[in-house]
Amino acid sequence: MIESRTVIIRPVISEKSYALIAEGKYTFRVHERANKTQIAQAVEHAFGVGVASVRTSKVRAKPKRRGLHQGKTRAWKNAIVQLAPGQRIELFEGAAAEG
Repeated sequence: MIESRTVIIRPVISEKSYALIAEGKYTFRVHERANKTQIAQAVEHAFGVGVASVRTSKVRAKPKRRGLHQGKTRAWKNAIVQLAPGQRIELFEGAAAEG
């Protein structure tokens, strides 16, 4: 079982994620084993907003090589959270207005 405070790892900061803020969608990097219900509950608890829907995607590890050493990049899971109409997360709003 994953605790609600460990579900959300960090917000994703990119041009694409800031473009989605205008539509009320926020992007987070989440725990790989978290499901949509756990993600929605964690966002509601952390930011005090209502969640309308959650979309998730897994980013697979890519093979990398440097000389004779081989390895892989990290795999992670993204979640795009659609908030209820009229709600927003203030943490993101200040950064989106600057850009």
